[in-house]
Amino acid sequence: MQKGVIIVDSLTIKYGNFIAVNQVSFVVQRGEIFGFLGPNGSGKTTLIKTLCGLVKPSSGRAIVLGLSVNKDADQIKERIGYMSQKFSLYEDLTVSENINFYAGIYGLSGAYLRKRKDELISLVGIERYLDRRAGALSGGWKQRLALICAIIHEPEVVFLDEPTAGIDPVARRELWDLLFRFSGQGITFFVTTHYMDEAERCERVGYIYLSKLIACGTPDDLKSSPEVTPPNTIRLEVTCRAPSAALIVIKNLPYVIDSTIFGQSIHVLMNATSSPEKLITYLENQGFGKAAFRLINPSLEDVFVTLTDRIARANEK
Repeated sequence: MQKGVIIVDSLTIKYGNFIAVNQVSFVVQRGEIFGFLGPNGSGKTTLIKTLCGLVKPSSGRAIVLGLSVNKDADQIKERIGYMSQKFSLYEDLTVSENINFYAGIYGLSGAYLRKRKDELISLVGIERYLDRRAGALSGGWKQRLALICAIIHEPEVVFLDEPTAGIDPVARRELWDLLFRFSGQGITFFVTTHYMDEAERCERVGYIYLSKLIACGTPDDLKSSPEVTPPNTIRLEVTCRAPSAALIVIKNLPYVIDSTIFGQSIHVLMNATSSPEKLITYLENQGFGKAAFRLINPSLEDVFVTLTDRIARANEK
């Protein structure tokens, strides 16, 4: 039997004839930050609800902290934390009142509550907002408050469903810095996100598409997969004038397998039998100014786009 704080084994979740999660398997280790990615409607939130003991699997099994989601849902809920994408605290209560309310739900009181509350307030840095209504906080501070409420009872596993959606880049980075601190204390985080830079921060990443887990591993392992960069192919970052127009030209070249805009450059996957210099010369002859290239490794975005496109094409046949 595999060991881990979260064990998902051939898990399937159905709503009538609709399969929301299909034969998914993975293991999350203690203290790990595990990223779970996928397009909207792919099954991410449904799987989180199941692991939190809110939805029963149709088949397969899910174990959280040694407890079955089928048999021990109430015990699981006591030992985990959950933070949703949408701010779900009481906006008319102050920061301090929200913390006290959620602490009361978990039966915390007295000296222990005061100590725990002071620790988290200091760590998150929210002291100056304690008497402010939660609804008057900025997005970043709302998420810090939500994190405090999710871990006030010292859960061993915390589920974060797109916790940084809609907040600014500085607040996102600061929230992730907090996650790393808590992870270092042994808390396991299961995080869904659409941000590739956040996925890069995770120790391991799972990618679900059309209800099936199609990739799972460390970011480096996924990027080095032969499925992403097949044998006898190379990846380039190409810079030139008018990259959007150049992309249309590049896509029609017979030796180019895939290409996409990436910032101010173009990422190109091409046959290794054709030289990058040939592509650069062609672009310059087509009027795209002085062009240049460098060899690159795939990004996580390249990984997920490649795998998604491959399955989408297979389903069309």
